[in-house]
Amino acid sequence: MPQSRPPLSAPALSTEARTAARIPALAKLAATFSALLPYLWPAERADLKARVMVTLVLLFASKAATMAVPFFFKWATDALADGAPTTDSGWALVLAAPVALTLAYGGARIVMAVVAQLRDGLFAKVALHAVRKLASETFRHMHDLSLRFHLERKTGGLTRVLERARNGIETIVRMLVLQLAPTVVELVMVLVVLLVAFDWRYAAVVTATVLVYAAFTYKASEWRLNIRREMNDSDTEANTKAVDSLLNFETVKYFGAETWENARYDRSMARYETATVQTYTSLAWLNAGQAVIYTAGLAAVMVMCVLDIKAGRQSVGSFVMINAMMIQLYVPLNFLGFIYREIKQAMLDIEAMFAVLGQKPEITDAPDALPLVVNGGTVRFEDVRFSYEGEREILKGISFEVPAGRTVAIVGPSGAGKSTLSRLLFRFYDVSAGRITIDGQDIRAVTQQSLRGAIGMVPQDTVLFNDTIAYNIRYGRQDAGEAEVEEAARMAQIDGFIRATPKGYRTEVGERGLKLSGGEKQRVAIARTLLKAPPILVLDEATSALDSHTEREIQEALDKVAAGRTTLVIAHRLSTVVEADEILVLSAGRVAERGSHAALLAAGGLYAALWNRQKQAEAAGERDPGSPEDIGPTAPAPDERDRTGREEDAGFREAGDRVA
Repeated sequence: MPQSRPPLSAPALSTEARTAARIPALAKLAATFSALLPYLWPAERADLKARVMVTLVLLFASKAATMAVPFFFKWATDALADGAPTTDSGWALVLAAPVALTLAYGGARIVMAVVAQLRDGLFAKVALHAVRKLASETFRHMHDLSLRFHLERKTGGLTRVLERARNGIETIVRMLVLQLAPTVVELVMVLVVLLVAFDWRYAAVVTATVLVYAAFTYKASEWRLNIRREMNDSDTEANTKAVDSLLNFETVKYFGAETWENARYDRSMARYETATVQTYTSLAWLNAGQAVIYTAGLAAVMVMCVLDIKAGRQSVGSFVMINAMMIQLYVPLNFLGFIYREIKQAMLDIEAMFAVLGQKPEITDAPDALPLVVNGGTVRFEDVRFSYEGEREILKGISFEVPAGRTVAIVGPSGAGKSTLSRLLFRFYDVSAGRITIDGQDIRAVTQQSLRGAIGMVPQDTVLFNDTIAYNIRYGRQDAGEAEVEEAARMAQIDGFIRATPKGYRTEVGERGLKLSGGEKQRVAIARTLLKAPPILVLDEATSALDSHTEREIQEALDKVAAGRTTLVIAHRLSTVVEADEILVLSAGRVAERGSHAALLAAGGLYAALWNRQKQAEAAGERDPGSPEDIGPTAPAPDERDRTGREEDAGFREAGDRVA
C-alpha cells in the first residue's frame, strides 16, 4: 500500500498554485510558510524541535547583545568627554571607566557575532531536513504521476524545475527564520530604544524611513519579477534543449546536425544572456535607490541629534550612539530588501513545483485496494475499450485470455494497439470500458505495487540506468545477492560477456546503456526479469530491433524466461511467435484473427498474407520486416525502422484488401 504523505499534500499545494496569480504577495508568502511549518517543526523529530527552541532563544540573545553595543559606545564617549583631570592620578580614574566600557563594547560585539553564528549552525540541520523532505516528496509525487504526464513533459525541463525548487525551498526556510525574523526583532528593539533614549520624533523618522524603504523595495522587486521569470524560462529552455540533444547524440550524428543543434542552443543562451543582463541592471537600480533612502534617513536623525546636543537635551555620546545605531540598523534594513528579493525569487522558483504537486495522479489505488493474489496467473481482457484522448478509440472491444502458464502472441500493424495492451495491463492507463483481470481479480481493485510486482517486462527498447551492469540486473530485485545476480546473467546468456570485460559486473553501461550493443542491453533486460521471477511476463517487441543472428540467441534466452510463466508476446516478426499457444491478429483496434500458427496459415487471411510476404523478403535476401540490424552499439537508423514499418503496414493493408 502507498505510504502516508507528510502534511504538505498535493491538493493543498494545488489550491495555492491555482490562486497564486490572484492573492497578494504577503498572503501568498504566509500560505507558503504555513505549508512549510510542519517541516520546520516535525512532530516525529523531538531533536529538531529542540533545535528550533534553542534557535529562538539564541535569536533574542543575539539581538539583545546587538542593542547593548551602541549603549556601551555612548557611555564610553560620554566618559571621555567629561572634564579633564588635574593630577596624574586623576587621569587613571578618568580613563578607567572609558576603558572598561570600551572592553564591554568589544565583548558585546563578540557575543553578538558568536551567538548569531551558533544560532545559524544549530538551525542548519532543521532547514536542510525540511529541504530534503520536500524535495523527496516532490520527487516521489513525480513518480506517482501518470505516464501521460511524463510523455507530455520534457525531462530536462522537469529536472530543472526540481533543482530550482529545491534551492528555492532552502532559500525561503533560511531567509524566513534566520534573516527575516531577526530583522523584525532588531527593528522593533531599535524603535523601543529610540523612544526611551531619545523621543518620539526619532522613532517617527526611522519608521518613515523603513516604510519608504520597504515600499520602494516592494515596487522595484515586483518590477524585477517579470525579468526574473524571463531569465528562468530561458534557462529552462536552454537546459531542456541541451539534455534533449545529448540524449539523442547518435541521431544528431546520423543526420550531421551538430551545427543545427548548436544554433538552437545558442539562440536559447542568447535569450538567457539578455534576461540575465536585465536582471543585474535592475538589481543595480534597486540597490542605488535603497542607498539613497537609507542615507536620507540617517542624515535626518543625525541632524536632529546635533540640534538636541546644542540645546542641551542630549550629550555628545548620544550623537555617537544614534550614528552607531543607524549604521547598525543598516544591516538588517539592507537585508530586508535582500530577503524580500530572495523570497520573491524563491517563490517564483517553486511555483513550477507547486504546479507539479498540484497535478493529481491519473491512476490511483482504490481506497479498499488489496494486494494482488496470484494463484496461476491467468490474464483476461474482457471487452476492453480505450482511447488516449478524445473520442478516437485505440482498442474497440478487445477480448481474449492468456491461460496460466501459456503463451499468447499479439501481432498486427503499427497503431493497431498492441503496445497499448501492455500499458493497460501494467495499469499505466485505465481502460475506458470493459476490464482486465488476473486470476479473476480486476486490476483496478488491487494495489499498483502488487500488480506490477507480479508482471515482468522485456521491452523493445531497453533503457538502462547510468550505473554498473550489476546494478541494472539487480534492479529486478534490489535485495538480491551477488550469486543470484550472476545466476540470472548466466540464464540470460550474458555472464560470459560480462566476465570478459575488465571490470566485470562493475562495468559502467553509460547513459541509457549506450556502451552496450542492442543485444547486450536486451540480455541485461532479460537477466533482471529473470531475477524478478514474475509469474506473468510481457515481451513487447523484445527482438524487433535486433539482427537475425542476435535475435535467435535472444529468443533462446526468452524461451527460458517464459517457461512455466503466463506470457503475453507482442511482436512484429512472425517467426518469433510460431510456437505460441495462440496468436491474435490486431487490426484497427479489433481482433481480426486468432488461432495457432498452423491454423492461421491454413485460413489464408491477414496472418497468412503477412507470413508469405516476410518469407518472400527473406528469400530475396532482404532483412526481415520489423528487424533492421543494429547500427553502432544501440539502435537502428531511424530511416530504416521507418521503411520497415511502412513495408509491414503495407503488407497488412495488402492482405486486408485481398481478404475483403
